[in-house]
Amino acid sequence: MILGIGGVAGHSHRHFPEFSNGYFSRLQTTQKLSAVTGACLVVRRELYERLGGFDQQLAVALNDVDFCLRVREHGYRNLRTPHTRMAHHESQSRGIDDTPEKWARFHQERDFMLRRWGDRLKMDPYYNPHLSLEFEDFRLASPPQLHQPWIKFLDGPRGQ
Repeated sequence: MILGIGGVAGHSHRHFPEFSNGYFSRLQTTQKLSAVTGACLVVRRELYERLGGFDQQLAVALNDVDFCLRVREHGYRNLRTPHTRMAHHESQSRGIDDTPEKWARFHQERDFMLRRWGDRLKMDPYYNPHLSLEFEDFRLASPPQLHQPWIKFLDGPRGQ
């Protein structure tokens, strides 16, 4: 998962073909990530219990992202390995958020994450800031998410 996509986090490579190498072969390399989906999460029980497991205020959505961020906060890493084969069928077991009640719950949970993690959700250290946070296909962001302090010098008298 990539922090910031969709406001909190989104799945990378969502629409890539099953045997794709992925963006710059990311699907073929072991890599650190800020978070992984709970459907594919494997963690030692001792660590899960020490960190308090999934936060009950996040009853359905984003509890996996919150847990993974707490894992990182305590000095551990979230890794994705290409040496497993998994298929994640988004929300198949619980259904989609297609009622006003489900949308309200999702927005409460999203707002909880934004309050808890704030700006840390805007800059994923494992994602290029020149890539989009609106789409999950690694397209270029327009404008880039990266702060560009040199721009102020280009707009002044010397840059004209």
